[in-house]
Amino acid sequence: MAVSPVPTPHNGAKKGDIAKTVLMPGDPLRAKYIADTYLENPVCFNTVRNMLGYTGTYQGKEISVMGGGMGIPSIGIYSYELYHFYDVESIIRIGSAGGYADDVKVKDIVIGMGACTNSNYAQQFGLPGTFAPIADYELMQRAIEIAKAQGKPVKVGNILSSDMFYNDDADAKDKWKRMGVLAVEMEAAALYMNAARAGKKALCILTISDHLYAPEELTAQERETGFGDMVEIALAL
Repeated sequence: MAVSPVPTPHNGAKKGDIAKTVLMPGDPLRAKYIADTYLENPVCFNTVRNMLGYTGTYQGKEISVMGGGMGIPSIGIYSYELYHFYDVESIIRIGSAGGYADDVKVKDIVIGMGACTNSNYAQQFGLPGTFAPIADYELMQRAIEIAKAQGKPVKVGNILSSDMFYNDDADAKDKWKRMGVLAVEMEAAALYMNAARAGKKALCILTISDHLYAPEELTAQERETGFGDMVEIALAL
């Protein structure tokens, strides 16, 4: 039986193909757009399941960008493999989110200091209590400083990583909003837990694409290509 030249069936990259820092949007087409737009000499290292990944340089620094998919199970797989099989040190999730807080508007940038969740993902660790998934402090502090230097206002606080996009509990969003949660997305909590377990770094930077209490929202095309401010913060980390 032949030995596979790659460490995982989900990623076609070989050891050394992926940089120590990976930017991870959910949409693989957004990963391609970022690579084509921002990276010098990008090389595609993965096309398995069309979860596109690229490595190139940005201002002289090697960096990779790869799609992470939708939901905690998907980013749970990809981030675990990047940390454990490809020696990645830092993953910065760059994604879209729905606004909860009244002072969060469409196109605002939100940094997830902590990630609440209704997911059972933490159960696997057998903890004798409730784990609080949080960002790496140094990455978060640098992102805030970079945003300030670039003249891009950000909001920092708790986000929700939800297992449900369509929730049968119509009041759920009101309960999270009352607890000061800024926005909802679907991946950060698993990323933060995987980073904690691996002793690695993670940060989630989000752009508000719609608001749960207002009618405005971005189009699918705007979500794919219109998150430049967030991407430029992440690239500078």
